Amino acid sequence: MSLPERTEHLVLPGVLTAAQAAETVAALRAVQRPDGAIPWFRGHHLDPWDHTEAAMALDAAGEHAAAERAYEWLARHQNGDGSWYAAYHDGDAEQPTDRSRETNFCAYVAVGVWHHYLATGDDAFVDRMWPTVYAAVEFVLRLQQPGGQIGWKREDDGTEVTDALLTGSSSIHQALRCALAIAERREEPQPDWELATGALGHAIRSHPERFLDKSRYSMDWYYPVLGGAVTGAAAKERIEEGWDRFVVPGLGVRCVLPNPWVTGGESCELALALWVMGESDRALDILQSVQHLRAEGGMYWTGYVFEGSRAFWPEEHTSWTAGSLLLAVAALGGDEATTAVFSGDRLPKGLEPDCCG
Repeated sequence: MSLPERTEHLVLPGVLTAAQAAETVAALRAVQRPDGAIPWFRGHHLDPWDHTEAAMALDAAGEHAAAERAYEWLARHQNGDGSWYAAYHDGDAEQPTDRSRETNFCAYVAVGVWHHYLATGDDAFVDRMWPTVYAAVEFVLRLQQPGGQIGWKREDDGTEVTDALLTGSSSIHQALRCALAIAERREEPQPDWELATGALGHAIRSHPERFLDKSRYSMDWYYPVLGGAVTGAAAKERIEEGWDRFVVPGLGVRCVLPNPWVTGGESCELALALWVMGESDRALDILQSVQHLRAEGGMYWTGYVFEGSRAFWPEEHTSWTAGSLLLAVAALGGDEATTAVFSGDRLPKGLEPDCCG
């Protein structure tokens, strides 16, 4: 089967033609190193979260062998405590450039592994990756605070940074549910993880004071919805409240207020959050609005400054921007694995703790 045939389900009016989808997937494949690592772009750094996001996009495009190599890279280079470093030069595991270990970076492997399993049905892969997922979750939960929120990171010298990020904790909430789904698939219940997930979800929904104030950042606006902690009417209310502040009609989503800068990654993630809420029309509008970021060769500019000296900035085409777009398109196109991971279908429910402070 040719690449265009494998990417037919990624066709979306005003966003991707079959040829454009194939071009983007090929460009993303070209960023991947032979050892499986997927840096932001060749010569720049790799971080474990964006590496996983790009691998998920490859799976959504039917590039399962390439995605598996990405997860094998994580398994080979996991630290003894279950973590990964925050950054590696050009994806070279021997050249970490930031030796802090961020909890949301480490947790996200569970989302990728569950997504790959749903895309392939490969039980042997799950068995091979289970020790990696288990160790990563245990590392993350050692930084959970009494209020349920997850501390940001552990520094290179072992110091715990107990301040919590709402975006990071929301991503971890999704990751923990995926880890629990993997555990259930293996018939290895993890009741402590269930309690931790319930406490984290409650903190996200009900205790904003337990997180650092990053409300100027659009990710703090939509990530509680995207990560599955805020749903239903509360999700709709949250998105409506921030819409006019963050969405720039025809251009995409601001990264941070008040800067006149829209970014592709945040725009595509918002589109995913809108799809999760059942608002596919608005999700499509957002994806169509960022097509001005598409670059020659099929990759996407990270962002665009839309006031003053207007320009694409920074001058880079990032794997995670292309990856987030492919995943959003896959969700709107009904790709089974992608819809299951982001809709919460086949993920544990009812994890709210009986008594919450």
